[in-house]
Parts: sequence; structure tokens; C-alpha cells
Amino acid sequence: MVFNLRNGVLAITRGGRIAAMNDVAYRVLGLMSSDTDIGQPFSDVLQDCPEVVRVLQSAFDTSDLPNRAELRLRKTGRAIGDTISHIHDDDGQQVGLTLFFKDLTRVEQIEERERLRDRLATLGEMAAAIAHDVKNPLASIEVMAGVLRRQLTDRPAAQEVLEDIIKESKMANAIVMEVLEFVRPIRLQVAHVALADVIADAVNLLEAGADRVRVHVARDVPKLTADPNQLRQLFTNLITNALEAMEGMADRRQVDILAALMPEDAEPGSAGQPLQAQVRIEVKDNGPGISEDDLERIFSPFFTTKPQGTGLGLSIVRKVVDAHDGIIDATSAPGHGTTFRVTLPVVPAPDYLTEQANGTHSRR
Repeated sequence: MVFNLRNGVLAITRGGRIAAMNDVAYRVLGLMSSDTDIGQPFSDVLQDCPEVVRVLQSAFDTSDLPNRAELRLRKTGRAIGDTISHIHDDDGQQVGLTLFFKDLTRVEQIEERERLRDRLATLGEMAAAIAHDVKNPLASIEVMAGVLRRQLTDRPAAQEVLEDIIKESKMANAIVMEVLEFVRPIRLQVAHVALADVIADAVNLLEAGADRVRVHVARDVPKLTADPNQLRQLFTNLITNALEAMEGMADRRQVDILAALMPEDAEPGSAGQPLQAQVRIEVKDNGPGISEDDLERIFSPFFTTKPQGTGLGLSIVRKVVDAHDGIIDATSAPGHGTTFRVTLPVVPAPDYLTEQANGTHSRR
């Protein structure tokens, strides 16, 4: 019966050995299931999850256990909610304990998504007003600099300065446009699209580095009901970001894109409800990686580690994923590359979409 629960269950004997562990527990903890784990010290079986080991060790030494606690797994980046109970025999002697836990990652991400939407609503109004006031002077500066450049053809020094003025004006205008794009609501024009085609188009849009990208889409990945243009831009941004992170690595640069189907209920929902079928796409690079502090902020608006960056690229990527009711996260460690993981729901396409290959409709 324990093994049919949708929550993770782990039972430990008083001697610190695994008595029971269901498949959900293995999946949430990111561990490989093995029949030989029963009877083994829990510290050995869970050595890749030191946070859980510490919780279990402390639970043996206290009788005052919390009703509910939360922790984050460094190995997978998942947030889990857990409850620990002591097991007693008929004489009231403690003979072990049980750990019940469930994956709260999706709940946490949905809450963060809602907070982001609230912030963007306020930011959007402010940015639109500022952009309107800034775009007009920038346009005037660029036009007047162009006029002067045509009039001062015999002044090389002045020509050079005016070229710089025009260049910087264009750059400032591009930043304004990127801010507007970020705060503007996304209206999806969805179609029944093949993920492999979308990723191939994204790779073809790269200005350089396409030969460093390897793509593998599993055969059972179905078509998605999604906006192909938005997804194409999403993957182009992620691949470009990966390639830029590996600048200076010469021939060692490599980006791998892996896509696989996660069947319905392949892992438990946050409230114990079955999850609909999803497609998970991973974009991996072998670059220098991202520090733990930076990893927590990479999707925040205007955060960037690039000298010329605006800090909106990954924020826009997350916005596109959110619009598709998906989830995006990242794992990394300095010197071990970075992996961006995008999970998109498989939404059945309306009948008219399957009949008309080029048909679209607005989802939002």
C-alpha cells in the first residue's frame, strides 16, 4: 500500500537502515531505484541528498518533531515538504521512523510566477510611460547626428564622433525596445507544432555556433499546442546564451539539446493530483558554470553578468515559458557547465488545428 502512495515514503529502522522506500521517493530525490537498498544504511543510500540525511539523523535524537517542514535539494533543485513520524512497537519503544514528503517545486514556481506577473503589471505601466518619453529624444538625436554627418563630409574627426553618437543612440533605443518587449503581455498564436522542427529552426537562426549544437528529440515526443514563433525565439535565446557563456573555449564548446516525453503522472503533482503529460527539454553546455548566488537571480529582470547585457534575455525566456503554462529552471556549478530545463505541457490541439495545418488561434 505504501508503494502506491503519490507522496514519497521512506522508512528507517532504529539502527539507521532502510526498511522501505517507494518509487516516488526515488524520483523526487533524484536517485536510481535499487532492490539492494533495503537493509542498507540510509546515509549510504542517500549520500547524494545530504540535506535529507541531516534531517533524518536529527530526528532520531528528538521527540519533538515538527508537523511539517520544507527543504531544498541541492542535487535536483527541488523544494520538498516533509513530515517525520516515529514508529513504536507494542511496548511503546521507538523502533524507527518514517519520512513522508512531496514535491513542492511546482507550487513554489507557480507562486513566483504570480508574484512576477503582479510586478510586471506595475512595471509595465511605468516602463511604457518612460519609453515614450525617451524614444522621441533618441530619435531626434539620431536624425540630427545623421544630418550633421552628411554636412561635414570634409571633417573626419567630426564624422567619427557623429558615428559614435548614432551608434550609441541606436543601442539605447534597442534597450528601450527590449524593456517594452519584456513588459508587454504575450499573446500566443498557437498551432499544432513539432518540437524538433522548432528547435531546428532556432539553431538555423544562430549567427554563429550552429555546428556546436547537438539535438536529440525522442521519437515519442508528440506535437505541442504552442506558439512556434515564441518557442523558436525561446530556444534561440537559450542556445545563444550557452554559446556566449563558452566564449574563449575554442573547439571545446558544446551545447546539447535533449527532449523527452514525461507521460501523465510520471511524477506526482504538488497536491497529489496526476500531472498531465509533459515534454521536458534540456539545454546543456560545458561552459564555466554559474555560481550559486548568481543562479538564484538569473531569471530576475535586469540582472546580468555581461558588460553589455540588459539582464532581460532570460527574463523574457521565462515569460514565454510561463505564457505556455510551463516551467523553467536551471542547475549549474562553477566549472561543470549549466543546464536549463524547460517543461511544457502536452495540450491536445483543437480539431480544427489538426485539420488546418496553418491555423492559429489566440490562447491569451
